Amino acid sequence: MIKLFKVKEQQREVAENAKGKAPVKKQSAGELRLQKDMSELNLPKTCNISFPNGKDDLMNFEITIQPDEGYYTGGMFTFTIQVPLIYPHEAPKVKCKTKVYHPNIDLEGNVCLNILREDWKPVLNINTIIYGLYHLFSQPDYEDPLNQEAAAVLRDNPDMFKSNVRRAMAGGYVGQTFFPRCA
Repeated sequence: MIKLFKVKEQQREVAENAKGKAPVKKQSAGELRLQKDMSELNLPKTCNISFPNGKDDLMNFEITIQPDEGYYTGGMFTFTIQVPLIYPHEAPKVKCKTKVYHPNIDLEGNVCLNILREDWKPVLNINTIIYGLYHLFSQPDYEDPLNQEAAAVLRDNPDMFKSNVRRAMAGGYVGQTFFPRCA
């Protein structure tokens, strides 16, 4: 079956290129939704957004969180966010660039946050994700861990967990793992 709209679009692009105009890049529904989300962004004062590839690449950006309460006060944690073209029907991919001792973030930077997995719904947005990440630092969850060891310490000995977090953030070893300074 011939897709008439696709053929018509290709003919229009060829005609524009022949006239010497730059080809018009059509935005995906995901890009349009992301632009809307970005225009409505309401970041906490402890969060910052940046675009390492420039503002033309909205689909890939970084969020830096500097918690002002809880175990991670004074730390600085950077996350990369890759938004799929079919956003919001699929959740963005989030990775923590900062090596952190945390029950919900493993040593490879994978993040355990329910709204990025089974609880994702198209009504959620980038603001929701940022607040979810922020919440991980104010209230780490030992019941749904990626880092089993950190979760066990948090559950069984919160004082030792606090000490381990401080040591990791200052740049040091927790067990056999070295953590670069992030405070």
